Amino acid sequence: MVMSKNKPEWLRMNLTLTDEFKDVKKTLKELGLVTVCEEAHCPNIPECWSGGTATFMVLGDTCTRGCRFCHVKKMIKGKPIDEKEPEKLALAVKKWKLDYIVITSVDRDDLPDQGAQHFANCIKKLKEQDILVEVLIPDFRGNIDCLKTIIAAGPDVIAHNIETTERLQKKVRDPRAGYAQSLAILAAVKKINPRIYTKSSIMLGLGEIKEDVEQAMQDLRANGVDFITLGQYLRPSQKQVEVQEYVKPEIFKQYEQLANKLGFKYAAAGPFVRSSYRAGELFIKNILKKEEIYVPA
Repeated sequence: MVMSKNKPEWLRMNLTLTDEFKDVKKTLKELGLVTVCEEAHCPNIPECWSGGTATFMVLGDTCTRGCRFCHVKKMIKGKPIDEKEPEKLALAVKKWKLDYIVITSVDRDDLPDQGAQHFANCIKKLKEQDILVEVLIPDFRGNIDCLKTIIAAGPDVIAHNIETTERLQKKVRDPRAGYAQSLAILAAVKKINPRIYTKSSIMLGLGEIKEDVEQAMQDLRANGVDFITLGQYLRPSQKQVEVQEYVKPEIFKQYEQLANKLGFKYAAAGPFVRSSYRAGELFIKNILKKEEIYVPA
């Protein structure tokens, strides 16, 4: 494994702030909405926001978990829920004329239902606009009732990230999370409603080896996961776990090819790929255009 503290050439980006980018930022501020793009210091903000797309983060900006890779604020108790958040999301979607939206949330272990009903309310409000909704959900500590609440709201895609390989889970994720628990949540979605597409993501560069990644991909497929993304872990600050390797673009390409062989309906892999990167474009290209009839979940 190649160790390097300096970012290689392929991880350098040219940032151009367009008028569209500024409009998205203005709208988010006006509506008091939070995006995981900002909170997680995502490197794709200029590209995504310039295209009028943002991944919204509901249930506040404070997480009750302490994953070692994440830059989101952490506390034992989160902020009060904004009951008007579903309507604010709907206003943003209408303003940007979106046909596909991604929403995620922090973990809210401090709430009786871990925030599942509020998350569901956001989904329902967005579905009123007849758009495709992808949600990136927490593991809800494995609570299937919470998962059923999300499923009943009718999202088209449910994503939940295993984040890293099985061997590195304890090093990277909060102790309340876990590889088996995450796989069980993804498998349960298919058991409850097979028509909902499922998705997961893996960060590379944390000390994994090729065999680890291949096994994780096989495990995801064995649990019915439809889509997969793989990207380079980039340390957001000195407080998070260190990068162990900058994975070369050709290695990402190899993993993408393997994912296709394993039967994922689509796979995206590259240094800057993140869970929701080009989510709408990939879904429309690989699902809507390949299936004669698409019936939302």
